Amino acid sequence: MDSFVALDFETANRERSSVCSIGLVFVEDRHIVDHYYRLIRPLPNFYSYYNTAVHGLTASDTAEASTFAEAWREIHPRLGDLPIVAHNSSFDEGCLRAVLAAYGLPLHTNPFYCTCRQSRRLFPELPNHRLETVSQHVGYHLANHHHALADAEACAYIALEVFRDLP
Repeated sequence: MDSFVALDFETANRERSSVCSIGLVFVEDRHIVDHYYRLIRPLPNFYSYYNTAVHGLTASDTAEASTFAEAWREIHPRLGDLPIVAHNSSFDEGCLRAVLAAYGLPLHTNPFYCTCRQSRRLFPELPNHRLETVSQHVGYHLANHHHALADAEACAYIALEVFRDLP
């Protein structure tokens, strides 16, 4: 796969629609060509202690942020029909489906690929297949885990390795 978008969401609570940040890394012809990061006012708009402990974001960080619907107007045209990759894609695709549904927006039709699932196939010798472990294995240092843009960038580097043979 030579061109794709790596995606990562962070959520405010256990509701998949509670996206509070998004990171996107655009890859064309196997080169990173652009980054996108945005804080999002979550829906529902509350933060659980656990989620904040993971990513550090709080209600005050997103109080003045755009809604996902506003951000989607920017993001959707840039995605086009590019494949989307995510590490543990069931979470990120689930968030995308939930937040689009919450705002009454049409569901996406882009194909989704999972770098975690593919890394399990290609690197069975790893002790685990968490994002930080796999990114280190492919030579990428993940410095700020659970920041949506940092995680999306790590995912992009992993995808460049694990989906090398996909058209």
